[in-house]
Amino acid sequence: MRSTGPSAPHRTPRVRLPGSRRGRRVFAASVLVAFGAVSAVVQFVGQLFPDLVRRPGWVLAGSVALCLAWGLLRTRPQAAVRQEFARPGMTVVVEEGDLFDQPGHLVVGFTDTFDTLVDDGFVINDTSVQGQLLARRYDGDAARLDAELAAALHGVAPVQRERARDKPRGKRDRYPIGTVAVLGARPRLVFAVAYSRMGTDCVASSSVQDLWVGLDRLWDAVRRHGQLERVTMPLTGAGLARLHDLDEDSLLRLILLSFVVHAWERPLSRELHVVVRPGELGRIDLPETAAFLAGLAASARRPL
Repeated sequence: MRSTGPSAPHRTPRVRLPGSRRGRRVFAASVLVAFGAVSAVVQFVGQLFPDLVRRPGWVLAGSVALCLAWGLLRTRPQAAVRQEFARPGMTVVVEEGDLFDQPGHLVVGFTDTFDTLVDDGFVINDTSVQGQLLARRYDGDAARLDAELAAALHGVAPVQRERARDKPRGKRDRYPIGTVAVLGARPRLVFAVAYSRMGTDCVASSSVQDLWVGLDRLWDAVRRHGQLERVTMPLTGAGLARLHDLDEDSLLRLILLSFVVHAWERPLSRELHVVVRPGELGRIDLPETAAFLAGLAASARRPL
C-alpha cells in the first residue's frame, strides 16, 4: 500500500506490567506500600476485634487481594497524558481519538512530491491521514486540494522534476524535505509538511533525519501562521511512510522533544495535541510518556 499517513489495526490497550520497566516498578512499589498500610490496619483492627486474628488465612488472603488490586489500579491503562508547561505557558496532550474531530490547526504529513491521487490507492492510500484529509476536509475534491497546494507552494522552487517514463503516476515536481504548505484559513489551517520521499514506484519512505528536518520547518510555519492557537497532529511517521528506525514510543518522544525545544526558543502554540489511533495507543507506554513530559516541564522551570 502507498501512503504518507499512519494506518494500524485496532488493538485494545493493556496494563503495561509485563513490557514496561517503569510499570513494573510502579506496580511493585504500590503493592509494598499497600501491604504496609493494610498490615497496620489489620493490627489496629485486631486489637478491637480479636476474633479476626483467629482467622489468619482469610485475613492474609484479603490483604494480598487488596494489595494486588491497588497495584493493578496504579498501573491501569491510560487514554491520555496532559502536561502543563510554565515556560512558556502551554499544554501538551497525548490522547486517543479521531484526528479530524479535533478543533484548531491540523498537521498532515506529505511526501516531497505533494501527491494527492487516491483513486485506486496506488499513490495515496485512502485510509491514510492524507487520504482522510481529502475525504473529510475537502469532500473528496482533489482539484481544490491541488489548487491550494499549488498556491501555497508558489515561490518554492522544486529541487527536481521526474520524467514521465520514470514516474508515470502522480506528480513529478520534488520539493525540499521540510517544505510546509499552509492550507485553508484560520482558525483551522492545515500544515502540510513534506517529511518523506515518494519513490518513482509510488512507495513513500522517510528517515529520522528527514522527520527531524520536517518537524523543524513545521514549527517555524506554526510560529509564523498559527497565532499561538491549538495545533493537533497525528503520530507522524508511524504508518506507511516506512520510518522503521523508531518504534511508536521513540517516535512520539521525538515529536514532543522537537516541539518543546522549539517552544523554549519562541512560543509556538498554547496547546499541542498529539492524537493517536486506538491501534497506536496499544503500542505506546503512556506512563513513560507522562514521565518524559514531566521531566521536560521540570527542566523548563530551572533557571537558565
